[in-house]
Order: sequence, then C-alpha cells, then structure tokens
Amino acid sequence: MTETQAAGTAAGEPRRAVRPPKRCRAAARRAVTHRVATASHSGPAAPDAATPQLSPTSRPVRTRPASALARFRWARIVPSPARTPFTLGYAVVLVVTGLFARLADPDLVHDVLTHSSTDVVNLSDRPVLVLFASAVWVAGGVLTPYILAFLLVVGALERRLGGWRTAGVFLLGHVLATLMTELPVAASVAAGQLPDSSLRRLDYGISYGLLACTGALAGLVWPRLRWTLLGGITLVLVLDLVEFTDPLTDWGHLLALTTGVLCWPYVRRAVQRREVQRREPGPSGRAPRSA
Repeated sequence: MTETQAAGTAAGEPRRAVRPPKRCRAAARRAVTHRVATASHSGPAAPDAATPQLSPTSRPVRTRPASALARFRWARIVPSPARTPFTLGYAVVLVVTGLFARLADPDLVHDVLTHSSTDVVNLSDRPVLVLFASAVWVAGGVLTPYILAFLLVVGALERRLGGWRTAGVFLLGHVLATLMTELPVAASVAAGQLPDSSLRRLDYGISYGLLACTGALAGLVWPRLRWTLLGGITLVLVLDLVEFTDPLTDWGHLLALTTGVLCWPYVRRAVQRREVQRREPGPSGRAPRSA
C-alpha cells in the first residue's frame, strides 16, 4: 500500500477493492469450467436429502382405517382352521357331546358318562379308552363357560406353540392329574381306609387339560399378567379345596395347573424355535409370513 492509499483510508475514504492477478482469475475460470463439464457427464445432480423424492412408479400407500385394524386384531383371537385347527376341532366335538348330553334321554346320558368316567374301576379295565373318552365331555353341558374358556386359552396357546404341542400339553395335564388323584384312591381302598364305593364315581371333563394349558400359557405372557393370572386362579382353586366339596377333583385342578407351569422351559424353547423358523427365508429368498 502506498502512502497516498494509507492516508485516504485514514481520512475515512472507502477502500478500493484490490483485483486478483490475471493468473488467479484464469485458474478460477478453469475450475468452474471443469465442474460444469463433470456435472454434464455424470448426470443430474443428486436431490437434497432433506427433500422427499417420489419415483415415477411409486404409488401412495393405502392405510386401513382404525376401525378396520381393530376388527382385524380381534378376528385373530377367533379360532380358525388355518391358525388353530386343534382348538377348533376339539371345540366342535365338545359342542356335539354337550348337545347330546342336553337333548338325549337322561338315562342314556348317565350310562354313557358312567362308562366314560375315569374312576378306578374303568381305569383298571380299559385305561387308554377311558382317558380319551372322559376328555370329550364338558361338565355343565353346551352352555357352560368352560367352552368359551377353552377357545380363548387353548386357542392362544396353539397360536404360539402349534397344534401338536398344544395337544401334548393338554393331554399331559389331563392324564397326570387323573392318575395322581385316582391311584391314591385305589391304594386307600386296598388299605381299608376308604369304602369300596369310592372306586365308582363320575369323573369326566376338560378341566384338567384346560388348567394345564392355562399354566403353560402363563409362561408366555408379560410378567405382571402372568403372576396376576396364576395368583387369581390358584386362589380360586384353594378356596374350592377348603370348602371340601369334591377334594379329589380340587386336588386334580391344582396338580393340572402345576403341570402346565412345569412345562414353561419346554414351551418357551418351542416358541423360540418357531419364531426363528418364521424369520428364516424360504426357498424363494423371502421370509415366510407368520401364521
């Protein structure tokens, strides 16, 4: 800066812009030309990431109304041949036998139930047939709430566990609770502690298998719901046992519920395997849809 320029600046005059040398201006023009050429060869500039872009073939996503979604979620609870074949088929059998018990001749119904009862005499003569026959009847007939509880509990367990495993849990609870209540009766009669009439009694229904499935299902729900469910059911069963109306059946209910709880490790492993199989891609490369 010369002395004249410095004096002008000190006096308050505006400072003149100093132009860069010609070589710098030429280099800047070449850089701009290079950027323009590169952009023309590489195609249009990428859109801004903050601006949503729609492809020419994209279509607007249709959303279901809230009411339709709610109806669909509730529809998943209802048993169906595809999702819960064991629950639905078993429920049909229970409805048929319940209608028979309600509409048929009472003497005929009593004879059929007597031959289907899992008492000591029938278990000693035909154990396998009686164990299966006693499980196709529901106490209270077709209007009993047992059928609704069966649809909700066993259906929920089958959706998580599968039909064959759910049938195994149901049968395990039914058989174990029956044997663990009837064998002590046979031993007590043989020892002379109970009369011979204890060998003959009506014992049929789905309560043992239903409680076993309830105990197994409790291991698959949230902890708060799990312990609330188990605590409420256990309290009701203990109160029934204290009343001493039918102690053998009441003990069988507690044993069946305990059997279902003891199935938690097996049930949880089986559900985890099913979840892994659902996430694995199928032969087409796509992951199979969950049932």
